[in-house]
Amino acid sequence: MSLLTRKSVAELRLEADKGTLRRSLGKLNLTALGVGSIIGTGIFVLTGTAASQNAGPALVISMVIAGIACAFAGLCYAELAAMIPVAGSAYTYAYATVGEVFAWIIGWDLILEYALSMSTIAVGWSGYFVSLMRDLGWTVPAALTASPGVPVALAQGGVIAGVFNVPAAVIVLLVTALLVIGIRESANTNTLLVVIKSVVLVIFVAVGIAYVRRDNLTPFIPPNTGEFGHFGWSGVLRGSAVMFFAYIGFDAVSTAAQEAKNPQRDLPFGILVSLALCTVLYIAVAIVLIGIVPYTKLNVADPIAVGIEATGLTWFSPIVKVSALFGLFSTMLVQLLGQTRIFFSMSRDGLLPPLFGRVHPRFRTPHLSTILTGCVVSVAAGLLPLTTLSQLVSMGTLLAFTLACIGIVILRRTSPSLERPFRTPGMPWVPVLGALACVVQMVGLPWATWARLIIWLVLGMVVYVAYGRHHAVSARERHIPQHAAAD
Repeated sequence: MSLLTRKSVAELRLEADKGTLRRSLGKLNLTALGVGSIIGTGIFVLTGTAASQNAGPALVISMVIAGIACAFAGLCYAELAAMIPVAGSAYTYAYATVGEVFAWIIGWDLILEYALSMSTIAVGWSGYFVSLMRDLGWTVPAALTASPGVPVALAQGGVIAGVFNVPAAVIVLLVTALLVIGIRESANTNTLLVVIKSVVLVIFVAVGIAYVRRDNLTPFIPPNTGEFGHFGWSGVLRGSAVMFFAYIGFDAVSTAAQEAKNPQRDLPFGILVSLALCTVLYIAVAIVLIGIVPYTKLNVADPIAVGIEATGLTWFSPIVKVSALFGLFSTMLVQLLGQTRIFFSMSRDGLLPPLFGRVHPRFRTPHLSTILTGCVVSVAAGLLPLTTLSQLVSMGTLLAFTLACIGIVILRRTSPSLERPFRTPGMPWVPVLGALACVVQMVGLPWATWARLIIWLVLGMVVYVAYGRHHAVSARERHIPQHAAAD
C-alpha cells in the first residue's frame, strides 16, 4: 500500500493553504524563478570549462543530452508538483511515495544541489566581479579571490596561491539578507535580474553570430586524448554531466509551491516553460561562443566576456560582465530559496531541528534557516574550488532527478486514482528514459566525485540515525491517519 492516499493528498494541500508562508507568486514569478536559477554559472562560466576540457565544439551535443534528460525529469516534476503543492521539491515527493528513510536520503542529497550550487555560483560571480574591477582600474588582492591552493595569475606576471575567496563569501551574505526580508521582494528583484541577463545573452548571440568562424567548429568532435572524458564521445558524455549543472534550477520552482497563488496550474507551467526557454538560449550561446573563440582558449572564469573581446566590440564586454553579476546574483537567490524551503519541510516532518521551520512573525520567511544556511554556504564559497563544487552539484542533482522519475512510476502503480492536475505523458517511458539518462550522465563523472557522494550519503545516514529517526513524525502517522488506514 502506498504511503500516499487520496485523503493524505487532501491533507497536504490543506497544509499548503494554512498560510504559514505568504502566497504571492504567480505564473510569471514562478517562470522567472526557474529561468533565474537555470541561467547562471552554467552558461556564464562552465560553458568555457566544459568546451576546453571535455567536449570541444561538440559541447552543443552535450547540452542537448543534458537538456533531454532535464525535459524527462521536468515532466515528472510537473506532475508531482501539481499533485503535491507543498514546499520541499523532490524531498516531499519522496516522502509521499516511498517513505521517510528515502525522503531523508533525497533531502540530504539535495543539499549538494542547492547549497553547494549556490557556493559554485558565488565562485563564478567572484570571477566576473574581479574581472570587472580590473577593467575599472581597481585591483582586488589576488590571494583573496580564490580558494586555498588555487593558482591566481598576477597582473604584473607570476602566479600566487589563493587564500580565501572574499568576493564569493560576501555576495552570499548579501543574498541571504535579501531573502530574510521576504519572498515577494526577492521574487520581484529576481524577475528584473532575469530580464537583464536574458536580454544580454540574446544580444551576445545576435552580435556575435557575424564573427563565427567555421574553422573554430572543426573538428566538431575532437579526437579523444586517450583518457576517458577528454574529448571524443566520452568527452561529450562527461561534458553533458558537467553542463547538467547549467540546467539545474527548474526544480527550484517546485520548492516555492506553498508560496504560489495557484500551484496546480502554475507550477507545471513555470517548470516546463523555463526549461524550454533556457535550452534554446543555451544552444545558441554555445554555438556562437565556440565559433568566435577556439575552444582551447575558453578555460577561463569569464568565457562570454572573452568571446565579446575577441570580436573587437570591447564596449560590450563591461555590459556582459555586469549582466553576469546580476544574473549570477539572481541564481544564487533562487538556490538559497530552494534550500531553505527544503529545510523548512524537513523540519516540519521532524527530521531536522525546529529552528529550521521557524517563520519570522513580520517577514513570514524561515529566517533562522536562511541565516544559518547562508553563513555555511558563504564559508564553502570562500574555501572550495569551482571544479570540485560543480561536479558534486551535478552528481547530487542527477541522483535527485533519478529518484523523482522512479517516484512517478511507483505512484502511478500504487495510487492510480489520485487526482493529477497535470499528467506526465508517455508513461512509463518518459520517467524510465529520464532515470536512465541521469544515470548515464552520472557514470560520466570522475570516480573522485562518486567517492565524495558516497561519503556524503554515509554522513547523512549517521545524522538520520542520531537525530532524525527519533524526532520525525512517522510516515504512516503523517500521511495515513489511523482512521483512514482502511481506505
